[in-house]
Amino acid sequence: MATALMVWIDQDLCTGDGICEEICGDVFTARDDGLWVVKEEAKHFGSTIVFDGQDGDGHGPDGGRGVARIPDSLLDSAVEAAEECPGECIMIEPYDQAAIDSRGA
Repeated sequence: MATALMVWIDQDLCTGDGICEEICGDVFTARDDGLWVVKEEAKHFGSTIVFDGQDGDGHGPDGGRGVARIPDSLLDSAVEAAEECPGECIMIEPYDQAAIDSRGA
């Protein structure tokens, strides 16, 4: 799937409000500690990866290394989630294959 943007969450800034998941649930999900992280859903990318810092299949690094691709069909809602976030912790950047390759997921 083609994608123009990728996203990550700065957990130091996350307030735990969860509005991101309300707006764009296919890109954002809650972590056990009450903070939110990004994810890639299987229906968009073939396998589900949650960038929550946990070990094992289906998990990847969190923070700045935990970048997720944003499906083109969800670009508008992901940007809206970033704009509405009270912690201003959602970082949306142009797609960078090197960043995707280095995330280790």
